[in-house]
Amino acid sequence: MEGTDIVESPRKRLKTEDTTVSDDVVLPPSTVPALEISDGDAQALKEAEVGITEFVSSDNVGFSGVLKKRYTDFLVNEILPSGEVLHLRNLNPPTSPADGTKNNDAETKPEAPVADNTAESAAAGEKDAPAAKEEAAAEFQISEEDKALLESFFGTEATERILALHTRALSNPRARPNELGRVNTVVVTDRDQRIKIHQAIRRIFNSQLESQTDSEGMMNISAAPNRNKRNPQGGRGSGRERGRLNFEELGGSYLHFTIYKENKDTMEVISFLARSMKMAPRSFQFAGTKDRRGVTVQRACVSRVFADRLAKLNSALRNSAVGDYEYCRHGLELGDLKGNEFVITLRECVIPGVDLQNREDAIAKAKEFVGSALRNLRERGYFNYYGLQRFGTFATRTDMVGVKMLQGDFKGACDAILHYSPHILAAAQEGNSTSTISSDDKARAEAIHIFQTTGKVTEAVEKLPRKFSAENNLIRHLGRSQNDYLGALQTIPRNLRLMYVHAYQSLVWNFAVGERWRLYGDKVVEGDLVLIHEHREKVEATGPEAEVDADGEVVVKPAAHDSAYSAEDMFERARALTAEEAASGKYSIFDVVLPLPGFDVVYPANEMTNFYKRFMGSEQGGGLDPFDMRRKWKDISLSGGYRKVLSRMGVDYSVDVKLYSQDDEQFVQTDLDRLNGKEAATESNADSADKIAVILKFQLGSSQYATMALRELMKGKVVAYKPDFGGGRTDKYRQIASFNKESRGTAQQSFETSSQTVKNAHLIEIVQ
Repeated sequence: MEGTDIVESPRKRLKTEDTTVSDDVVLPPSTVPALEISDGDAQALKEAEVGITEFVSSDNVGFSGVLKKRYTDFLVNEILPSGEVLHLRNLNPPTSPADGTKNNDAETKPEAPVADNTAESAAAGEKDAPAAKEEAAAEFQISEEDKALLESFFGTEATERILALHTRALSNPRARPNELGRVNTVVVTDRDQRIKIHQAIRRIFNSQLESQTDSEGMMNISAAPNRNKRNPQGGRGSGRERGRLNFEELGGSYLHFTIYKENKDTMEVISFLARSMKMAPRSFQFAGTKDRRGVTVQRACVSRVFADRLAKLNSALRNSAVGDYEYCRHGLELGDLKGNEFVITLRECVIPGVDLQNREDAIAKAKEFVGSALRNLRERGYFNYYGLQRFGTFATRTDMVGVKMLQGDFKGACDAILHYSPHILAAAQEGNSTSTISSDDKARAEAIHIFQTTGKVTEAVEKLPRKFSAENNLIRHLGRSQNDYLGALQTIPRNLRLMYVHAYQSLVWNFAVGERWRLYGDKVVEGDLVLIHEHREKVEATGPEAEVDADGEVVVKPAAHDSAYSAEDMFERARALTAEEAASGKYSIFDVVLPLPGFDVVYPANEMTNFYKRFMGSEQGGGLDPFDMRRKWKDISLSGGYRKVLSRMGVDYSVDVKLYSQDDEQFVQTDLDRLNGKEAATESNADSADKIAVILKFQLGSSQYATMALRELMKGKVVAYKPDFGGGRTDKYRQIASFNKESRGTAQQSFETSSQTVKNAHLIEIVQ
């Protein structure tokens, strides 16, 4: 349909208060409904369902290409908060020193005031016979060198108190540590210095004393528990070799590590690691999920696990690896990253004005065309839509689960997660080897069917592929407690269950940004919201806004335990612009934010607030109230957040063009390729090359979607590759003749799909 002239139908608005809808199908003149629609049109229909309808530069010409034909065509590397692009560099665990060695080069610390809370415990030592004390003292003699080392750390007075504590510990081997007292020493902020101190205390006193650091960096020395026994360190690593450093000595109880994965879901890798170590998946934390079909590198962490234990699993991991270990005192939360760097290969590209008859000319023209489009994308930006991956890959989208949770319909949420398409089950039961439905999808349908019809948990779980962790947890819990639907949802890893309610927020936001663009375009208008911390210098000195205190500081939002949203979003504040500010030219469309619904956000002081009420109150919006988002279950009590209407990619971006003939040619090098010394493929022979590949490299902020940047760049002509074995999840878009009330897109049920979208995406607009 790409070359077809399409006449726009008159724009019309469906009244949300009127449930009467038309059965008419709006078609371009002389167009006959086909039995099937193209993958590109199916993609656009799915996007319209979740509110993705508008283009910023709708008049620009795009180009077409196939995305993710090979999973190595989509490389994603997290950008750490420091700005460093994360790469997998080392698969080996860090070498841990055993008992430590004497350090004559220790930095000399000035003597500092010390506190000793041993006054009450002195009696414990006095009760023992003098002979016992003398015997204990005779057994231990500190060297002058070690004493000098302690004095360099703590000063003379604190060192004497530590030695006295050690004498009491030796004299009273059965006394509890709190009976013997504790020595508070100095504040040590340098991590390396703390490690030296921990090692020295452990070595000098032969593990009879232990050192800890409080939240302010104060070093505390106390008697070790079970001093008369061999006391291995290591939490879950009970029974490990003598001399191993404990977590405090290593740097903290959270082991941070890098996950490299190819063609796998984040939770699939996490679930495997958890299962292998006999832990719950919720023990792991990560800053964000990554696309399945791609090669991704991201940071994760787990509490109280040693690096070598995790590193040993590399031999069992398939298409994935873990490495670059570091012990830290804090974990990770969703959103704890600055962004992502993308290296994307688009294959089978069709670019206006590019003819492959002249190789050099084709490459030059392709680079110029795509480079110009990239410059326009950087200048004008793209809609910061939440992409399709935010809403899952099954017919029951993640936002549909989220709205059930927010409605308090926990049974409905469980049913939605355990939903499967009957035709997938039929394909599984027929055993049709020619089916395009993946074996995992068929096994999932069979497993859920077994559980729902027979209640046989063991049989269902054995059939269910392990990557479906949410379904697995629900089946196991409901098998034990049939009607405990809330409890079943709580067994799902927290990061995963938060994604359901966040997906609902994303759905509302997507529809809201389209409505705002239709109402106001790229103009800044009265009532638009901007983030206070970004524009504090623009506020007139006549007095702070209501959201700012008397000192000009942002009012702190609720604590993390009262909200399901990320820490970064929780402390953002926004305010509405006055008419004068909107007209001043100080603000641009790139400053404007729209809220994700929650109990602690402000809504725009213009027509957009009515839209939030109207949309969320509709059937599609779940009949919810944007001003009533608190829930008894804290995980789904949404404080809300703010998101920029438009995004721009980073200033550093590049484009390369390759001509090729073989589909299996790989033009980029993955991190694992780099570690293994494997080079990327060279260009095809000039005579045989008959296809164009465009390789893009750019950076986006956190929670920004590369697919949405590509959508704007290519004007909706990006085609997501569908492998022959991966069908079964999008069939309702492929058979236009079988569209019925259940399968028609909800985007067309309640709100207008603009005619401009029909023109740009070459869609047949279907209105129920």
